[in-house]
Parts: sequence; structure tokens; C-alpha cells
Amino acid sequence: MYFTKLGLPDEEAAKLHQRYYTQYGLAVRGLVKHHQIDPVAYDEEVDGGLPLEQLLKPDPELREILATLQGAKKWAFTNAGRAHATRVLRTLGIEDQFAGLTYCDYSEPNFTCKPEIPYYERAMREAGISDHAKCYLVDDSASNIDTAKKLGWTTVHVADELPSDHGHHQILDIHQLPRVLPEFWPDRANFKN
Repeated sequence: MYFTKLGLPDEEAAKLHQRYYTQYGLAVRGLVKHHQIDPVAYDEEVDGGLPLEQLLKPDPELREILATLQGAKKWAFTNAGRAHATRVLRTLGIEDQFAGLTYCDYSEPNFTCKPEIPYYERAMREAGISDHAKCYLVDDSASNIDTAKKLGWTTVHVADELPSDHGHHQILDIHQLPRVLPEFWPDRANFKN
């Protein structure tokens, strides 16, 4: 764990990681703010060092769900850096299903991330949309969902357990998405969930 490089015992490093993730939306933000680490080097070592091909597999069911979504532009919106986000999407076999990608640019001083409102505004600009009511966010972070909902986006919380108090809709698995937003999948007969 990168946090142990700070000279902390494993247990304390894990607690600090969780605290920064909770407080800043991204652990690296806390490291930059309080420990002056280089976020680009962090990203290269931590996310770049993950053996994604061993951790993730292509997801043909998710690909089919995304491919058959009708009536909306699909935009990837992540707290990951560009290289890691692209690797994840490619490994899952869904990279070509998105019109674009809003990612954390760790080379920018004071970079923004979810759940900060300016980051949502940046995603809207990059996606070429100005109407909050036409934005949807599907995310597993309650705080990210809460911010999007406050902004007027329609939200789907991919929760660890139900019921969840976050978002307009809650699901346990991304493959359940057509169930809560059926308007985007007029022919749902092909989906198991």
C-alpha cells in the first residue's frame, strides 16, 4: 500500500487511506494536501501497477446493456486518471461504448474530483450538455450520488446493500440498470436481471 511509504504501520495506513477517501473523495487528494506527494507518480505506481487483467474480465452482458441503451449519450465519468480509466474500460470490453471520458487530471494543481461540484460541471461541459435534468449518474459512491442528485441529475446508486438512502434508484449490480431506467431499453427481454 502506497500509504506505508509514509512510514506508517499497515493498520494506521489503511485508516488514513479510508479517511482521505471519505474526506476528499479520492485518497490521493489527501496525500497531495497533507504529504506533498506527486499525484502523477502515485497514479503510475498505484493504479498503473494494478494487474487489471487478473482482477477484471470482459463483461459481455454489460457491453450488451450499453450497446442497446437508446436515447442518451454515454459518457464515462471517473475519479481515476486517464490511463487507468482507459485500461479498466478496455479490460471490461466496453471502451468503445462511450462518447467520451471525464477523468482526473493529476497533472493539474488542485485537480478536482467527485464529489466536488466543479468536477460535475466539467463533465457536463466536456459532454456538451447544459441541462442538469438530462444528466444521469450511475455510481457506487453514496457521496458522488448525493452531489449529482443535489445538482438535479437522475441518480442510480450501485449499493453494497439495499435499501440505500442515496439516489433516485438503487441496485446491487450494474447489470440491473435496465430494471430501474427502462425508458432507455424499450426491449428488455434480452436481459437476465
